[in-house]
Amino acid sequence: MLPGDERLVSADLVATRSIAVRATAAEVWPWLVQMGQGRGGLYSYDRLENLVGCEIHSADRIVPEWQSLVVGDPFRIHPQVALRVCRVDPGEALVVEGGVSPSGEATTGSTAAPYDFTWAFVLVPAEDDTTRLIIRERYRYRAPWVWLMVEPVAAVSFVMTERMLRGIRDHAEHAAASSERPTT
Repeated sequence: MLPGDERLVSADLVATRSIAVRATAAEVWPWLVQMGQGRGGLYSYDRLENLVGCEIHSADRIVPEWQSLVVGDPFRIHPQVALRVCRVDPGEALVVEGGVSPSGEATTGSTAAPYDFTWAFVLVPAEDDTTRLIIRERYRYRAPWVWLMVEPVAAVSFVMTERMLRGIRDHAEHAAASSERPTT
């Protein structure tokens, strides 16, 4: 069980992806905590996201003003669509939750969304100052037809998440290599 799984125990669709990052969890965390539209972006395909009006601009540096995030804060994926931060374990896990109604309106716990959703970003320290970055999406359908809406989105999410994993990895590894981390 990963952090965030407890928020949505019985899921109809679960997608878990991960990547090894040659940086410590403390070096990866700043890239996660600043994520979101109007903040550090999503480190994915900004141009594709912007085709649908997301106005995403992924940061190429750590921005001090974006290093604070608390439970209840919005996690924007579009200027008018925000999920809600439901768990912040610095250096370990960031979890957001919510849903989007068929009209495109973001919801958190409301019956307006036909599904419940959690999105977890988990850091697992490994040997030699490396970290396993895990991203997990969990969906619970509230109506039988919802899979027709969610599963095509999940296919697109696969492509975007793979790029997100590589984007976070590349930024964190570059930053870690730039710092003067002592070698052992």
